[in-house]
Amino acid sequence: MDLRQLPALNALKAFEAAARHESFSRAADELFVTHGAVSHQIRALEAELGVSLFARDGKRVRLTETGRRYATQVRGALMELVDATRAIRAGDRERRLVVSMLTSFAARWVTPRIGSFIEAHPQWDLEMLSTNALTDFARDDVDAAIRFGFGKYPGLHSELLLEEIFFPACAPDFNGGKLPQTPADLAKVPLLRSGDELWRPWFDAAGLADWPEPSRGVLYEDSSNLLQAAIDGQGIVLTRRSLAMREIAAGRLVRLFDVDGPSPWQYYFVCPPQMLETARVKAFRDWLFAEVGRFRQLFELACTAGPEACSRAAAEGETADALRVAP
Repeated sequence: MDLRQLPALNALKAFEAAARHESFSRAADELFVTHGAVSHQIRALEAELGVSLFARDGKRVRLTETGRRYATQVRGALMELVDATRAIRAGDRERRLVVSMLTSFAARWVTPRIGSFIEAHPQWDLEMLSTNALTDFARDDVDAAIRFGFGKYPGLHSELLLEEIFFPACAPDFNGGKLPQTPADLAKVPLLRSGDELWRPWFDAAGLADWPEPSRGVLYEDSSNLLQAAIDGQGIVLTRRSLAMREIAAGRLVRLFDVDGPSPWQYYFVCPPQMLETARVKAFRDWLFAEVGRFRQLFELACTAGPEACSRAAAEGETADALRVAP
């Protein structure tokens, strides 16, 4: 067997995902790469095979008959690899706790807190999958997930974990410390933009119904980068409470005004019903909901104490963990 005749594994994975969805964009979301990367991988695969696997019609793609046959064979081969890998891992699977979550939520909310869970449960090896792709529990080797959505997940155990809100924030020294005093003052300052956090719903909540969505300035696709831009003083950010709270408590950001923007999505703890009976998932769930309770109390403290109190606490070495209020 000459393995050199095999196409690159990444190209086969990109092709299988694109064939299953008949969409390069949805395949890119699943694989957490760009649309261009998927398109490039598939064109390279077609060139190597000397056949067209997809018919292109503008931005739409559909499998050719050859592509459809090849997709079935590739999917079967990849599933055999998945099954073989699972069999190898089966020996230590009961020690592994695999949890999937959004990249931004993992970085800004879970990672700063997860040490307490690890210390309390050294018997389990935690694997945090940071991805914006939706977990398919029937296919992916995942025990539980934290999803940011509507909570309707048929066949799965789903619990509301944390309500989300949006509000403007900026660095305390933004504009030389001369911060906007009313929502209307935002017309005079740069507003940072994101593909996910849209300003229009917040404008409505603040009584600025005739304001359009900002269309100028840098557009940040990643929420963590968006928040860092605000911390660095680049402008006013419309941020999620879950991502900004620690920065507010530490004095690196200041919440502006007392107007909450509605969020159509909330955070949910999700898992297959049978997994909720396992000791490792139950322990993680209990820890997670306890942390959310502390988070709510700390958020209220951080916002009501004001930026000066938070900055003073940070200067004295008080971390967000030290500011926690016991449930």
